[in-house]
Amino acid sequence: MPAISQETFLLLDAVVTIVGLIVLITRFRLHPFIALIIAAGFLGLTSGMPVEKIVKSFQEGFGSVLGFVGVILALGTMLGKLMAESGGADQIARTLIRAFGKERIQWSMMFAAFLVGIPLFFEIGFVLLIPLVFIVARRTGVSLIKIGIPLLAGLSVVHGLVPPHPGPLLAIGVFGADIGKTILYGLIVALPTAIIAGPLFGSLIARRIPGNPSLELMEQLAHEPEATNLPSFGVTLLTVLLPVFLMLLKTSADVMLPEGHIARAWLDMLGHPITALLLALLLALYTFGHARGFDSKRVMKLVDESLAPTAAIVLIIGAGGGFKQMLVASGVGEVIGNLAVQAQISPILLAWLVAALIRIATGSATVATITGAGIVVPVIELIPGVNRELLVLATGAGSLILSHVNDAGFWLVKQYFNMSVSETFKTWTAMETLLSVVGLVFILLLSLVV
Repeated sequence: MPAISQETFLLLDAVVTIVGLIVLITRFRLHPFIALIIAAGFLGLTSGMPVEKIVKSFQEGFGSVLGFVGVILALGTMLGKLMAESGGADQIARTLIRAFGKERIQWSMMFAAFLVGIPLFFEIGFVLLIPLVFIVARRTGVSLIKIGIPLLAGLSVVHGLVPPHPGPLLAIGVFGADIGKTILYGLIVALPTAIIAGPLFGSLIARRIPGNPSLELMEQLAHEPEATNLPSFGVTLLTVLLPVFLMLLKTSADVMLPEGHIARAWLDMLGHPITALLLALLLALYTFGHARGFDSKRVMKLVDESLAPTAAIVLIIGAGGGFKQMLVASGVGEVIGNLAVQAQISPILLAWLVAALIRIATGSATVATITGAGIVVPVIELIPGVNRELLVLATGAGSLILSHVNDAGFWLVKQYFNMSVSETFKTWTAMETLLSVVGLVFILLLSLVV
């Protein structure tokens, strides 16, 4: 029997490791944090790495990721919590509903979710805005699905494509992409993608599946919120979009001003994601806190409460960084990069495909982004001229595809919208797949001009 080459062995080793990771998460219900550590250790041992290098490589990968993403995650979560509790998100939704009217209510829901979702995790944004879906459905008589799908599309697309969400931020760190350009390109891709998968698809599928809301949930959620001292639409928008504006300003300065210019140095510091989010959070302490009548004790309690739910996410992201580093240190990443070069696969398509396969198998967009970016990153060194920002977006788009029964989001939507499993596939799963595929098409089109 002929001996296999070292490159083939490393590739098979990576396949076995990733399949094992998927089985641990899906079949044995092992927490992704533990599963990623086991997978990283297995890959290090079986690939022939020196024993003393295995733990060190994992530790370096874990620390390098959390040194950036961990801080961003904490600041963004605090900002989102303050916006939720102050009524800022409700103010955005109300204003857009008034502007669009009943006939175009689905468009207002998509734009509200798009704006509110920028600083919020998908699950938090969902829980925050779902009462609005029930209220609007009761008040207008419009189908629950026609209103709900655009909202889900708006939340999901920014979660996958637009920083400061952890998935895109992590991919930015792995690929060495520019944060400002990624935000700009992400918004260019995300908005038309959300329109197609949200209001357009939602109006179409609502004719077949109008939705039958649970009477208990309708009674619980469809009461009118108490409009006590809500922040204005302008103040809310200014606070939420301040970090995005500062990061875009940094990118503009990098393009227009020479290196070493004092103004560029200051704008680079102000536009760094950590600085930008910190400034937005400090502003939110006033606009969403003290200006709403919250005392210091109440504001501190809200900030503390916001951090607890993110602990698991932080650990998963860190472990994913360790696994990514093991892929690089073992030489697996280089082998995959060489294969991509020989096969002449578009790096953008490769990034989307790898993330999509992992997402379908594990049900986790975060795991798909982390693992996909780690597998594809060696391609950057082997294929000159690859647009790193578009690689980030392609990985994010792939991580959204085909949400099904192994994804917690699938069951969250099913229960709240009172649908059968089949109906959830035809609405939520189809919408997520549309976001992923349409997003890829727009990314490929954008690659022709940037």
